[in-house]
Amino acid sequence: MISIRNLTFSHGNRKIFDNISLDIMPHKITAIMGPSGTGKTTLLKLIGGQIKPDSGTILIDQENVHALSRSKLFTLRKKMGMLFQSGALLTDMSVYDNIAFPIREHTKLPESMIRTLVLMKLNAVGLRGARNLMPSELSGGMARRVAMARALALDPNMIMYDEPFTGQDPISLGVLVKLIQTLNQTLGLTSIVVSHDVQETAEIADYIYLLSEGKIAGQGTPEELSHSESAWVQQFMQAKADGPVPFHYPANDFTTDLLANN
Repeated sequence: MISIRNLTFSHGNRKIFDNISLDIMPHKITAIMGPSGTGKTTLLKLIGGQIKPDSGTILIDQENVHALSRSKLFTLRKKMGMLFQSGALLTDMSVYDNIAFPIREHTKLPESMIRTLVLMKLNAVGLRGARNLMPSELSGGMARRVAMARALALDPNMIMYDEPFTGQDPISLGVLVKLIQTLNQTLGLTSIVVSHDVQETAEIADYIYLLSEGKIAGQGTPEELSHSESAWVQQFMQAKADGPVPFHYPANDFTTDLLANN
């Protein structure tokens, strides 16, 4: 569904992506993982056309995202749902109106039909009974689920999840993991999950790309990565404190450092 070829992107003097290529297969859950600061969220912004690469192409259903006119880009975005890391609910609107907002903005459906759609989306995430609550009245897990329902509002073909598991308690985390997997299978979605939560992501991902220092450091199914011969991949997947990414920040010899001022 998405073909990324020879993608290079820099922020100032820092190269975020250095000539990377990857594919997102339809109706699958693809995970983009790696340490903090490796550009995982930036990749979602590039796919959505919010920012442009220095070079390379991103094709979605054979359409070059960054060659589209503004109107055609907006049309393409209607096929995408986005779950932001913070949830990004509109704080002055109820749960119901948060879900209804994109439908009202992009369609001319009557309110009676909008109500039916909103209740369907909320029921899918288990929060139909919370429709009259305000975002300030929601727990963190509930807010993330409302944001998920909003991402589904326009019946997209694809959903991008930006760190969906961050800051969740074990029960909420389990609910989110199940929801992502169930919705993907039931609705035939194509899902991209950006995360550094290894256990939860590996549980549901069909394929994983590991990013590090602007390159793809590893890729494969969760099973393939668990048997990877790469020391870096093993350190990341098993959460080892020391390895190719050292525990100690580079410094002079400890003894020399201690005696330097004596």
